Amino acid sequence: MRNQTVFKKVDQYTRIKEVKGLNIYPFYKELFSAIDTEVIITGHQKVLMLGSNSYTGLTTHPEVKEAAINAIRKYGTGCSGSRILNGTLDIHIELERALADFVGKEDVIIYPTGYSANVGVLSALMTRHDHFFMDDLNHASLIDGALLSRAHIHKYEHNNMESLKRLFEKHKDTENLIAVDGVFSMDGDIAKLPEIVNFAEKYNTVVVVDEAHAIGVIGKDGSGTASHFGLTDKIDIIMGTFSKSLASVGGFIASDATIIEFLKHWSRSLLFSASLPPACIASALAALEIIKENPTIRDSLWRNTRQMQDGLIAAGFNIGNSETPIIPIIIGPDEKAYIMTKLLLENGIFVNPVVSPAVPKNCSLIRISLMATHTETQIAYAIEKLTKTAQSLGII
Repeated sequence: MRNQTVFKKVDQYTRIKEVKGLNIYPFYKELFSAIDTEVIITGHQKVLMLGSNSYTGLTTHPEVKEAAINAIRKYGTGCSGSRILNGTLDIHIELERALADFVGKEDVIIYPTGYSANVGVLSALMTRHDHFFMDDLNHASLIDGALLSRAHIHKYEHNNMESLKRLFEKHKDTENLIAVDGVFSMDGDIAKLPEIVNFAEKYNTVVVVDEAHAIGVIGKDGSGTASHFGLTDKIDIIMGTFSKSLASVGGFIASDATIIEFLKHWSRSLLFSASLPPACIASALAALEIIKENPTIRDSLWRNTRQMQDGLIAAGFNIGNSETPIIPIIIGPDEKAYIMTKLLLENGIFVNPVVSPAVPKNCSLIRISLMATHTETQIAYAIEKLTKTAQSLGII
């Protein structure tokens, strides 16, 4: 007989059961193909993928795949240990040096995931005496890292610099750190880094920027938000992931060499995690080189973004303040987002619904994300199906 107190929360969680009962549950769809502009889902149905974070479309690039295969041939499938002990290969070092050069910092340390990078850096640097300022729409990994540090957490209204200024004024005599998404993962807008940096300099505050959705998308050669604003030297710590534009899995922290050296010996999510497998490192390294050498990839990505944004706005959709290939379609009630997702899938379109508690109640959205490899024809088809489906549900 199980402990009813421990599992009380589990027993009370009935929302998903209700959604499944209505036959509109949209998550954990089984895919039978590579993540490309088109994918095969259950029942061998081919659908247009508008829900991938592979902004550069490099997960199926022949050079990236070949790099991963060659790494397995040379190094095997895994390192069987942590970086600090027996899990550091020469290609780990090669990728770290390439990333440091790419984002304009002295040094880099690679983590198993982007999530563990954010959790690892914030929990290692901050203490219960410090104060952490964060945007209301920051990624969960930044929040969790601050929680683990036991620092005082203060949220400011999304991209609202007056709200942030009030926090600075209230806590100007404390040790402060501000962490922010460079590109916000749900709304697709860009952090106001120039204003944030100005505040940070005035109040002697550390700045951490999560570039997960900015790498490969904005900045010089796609190097992120800090580069986009010409503020790389003003940002203390840059975080990035491999699981979006870099066609792999993993994360990294870039900063001054002394900070990276500290993290190598103090960051628990690094020290107590196994090293990334060789194939992951090799594919990220190959993708990075392709991004740097082929600016036409970003040109295609932004051409697709403008086509989708213009088409959705012309159709009457509310896409919020999107400035990037992440385009939210504001829906409203959760049930309507679930239904729209199901109808779109039936019409050959794969999208991501975002519902409460990820967003406030009755503020659900459909999150569209574009790839450089989408075609003009595919985007036009998607706009047509999105429009007809939304009209049938009274959304537009």
